[in-house]
Amino acid sequence: MIKVTTRDGSEMYLNPDLIEIIMETPDTHITLSNGNRYLVLEPAKVVIGRIANFKAHILRRAASSVAKGYLRRRDAERYHPSCSL
Repeated sequence: MIKVTTRDGSEMYLNPDLIEIIMETPDTHITLSNGNRYLVLEPAKVVIGRIANFKAHILRRAASSVAKGYLRRRDAERYHPSCSL
């Protein structure tokens, strides 16, 4: 999620995967894929930078050894899936 500031000064978080259009005329309008539109104070360049940083953070975390340790079973020898065909 990325943080943006609305015109009244309140902060909100948007899911960058839902952003479809960012338009700057001189205010910044963000249109989501569900049709919702938001007017924010940050320029489009800043919003795009936050999206890039968010995606880079996700990719770094997925590539780290922490993610691999998270997926590893602690007691693999005791793990027996109950699947019958």
